[in-house]
Amino acid sequence: MRLTDILQPECVKVPLEAQDKKAAIDELVDLLARCANLQQPEQLKQAVWQRELARTTGIGHGIAIPHGKSAGVDRLRMAIGLASKPLDFGAIDGRPVTLILLLVSPLDQTGPHIQALAKISRMLTEESFRAALKRAASSEDLYNHIARHEAEAAV
Repeated sequence: MRLTDILQPECVKVPLEAQDKKAAIDELVDLLARCANLQQPEQLKQAVWQRELARTTGIGHGIAIPHGKSAGVDRLRMAIGLASKPLDFGAIDGRPVTLILLLVSPLDQTGPHIQALAKISRMLTEESFRAALKRAASSEDLYNHIARHEAEAAV
């Protein structure tokens, strides 16, 4: 699985306008709903937020991976945002978050959802890659870092 298979360039936003965790999740769901023509964005926001309330998706190193499942999602999809200022996500390391990767899927797609979370987590273990994403000057720049990283990994 390649992230660029589930992430469209227009589903990346640098910078996010959100000033808190809830607003960041809502902004990314709205972005994804627009660029992927998803139905029922409010239901999706609720699903992602309920997951967030159950346990933080702030994984450390300034990164959060909010995720959820909803009937309004046609297939596994992703949106990414870079916050203009660090946001409190209640991350496991106690540090604020700037890089937010939203992952959503249909209710019946557990396998691909788990595979994508694992792929994201593996990619983000590389400190230089994390730093490059956080330094992205534009949405295009951030998407291109991911595409290049995947192309190099395939060689």
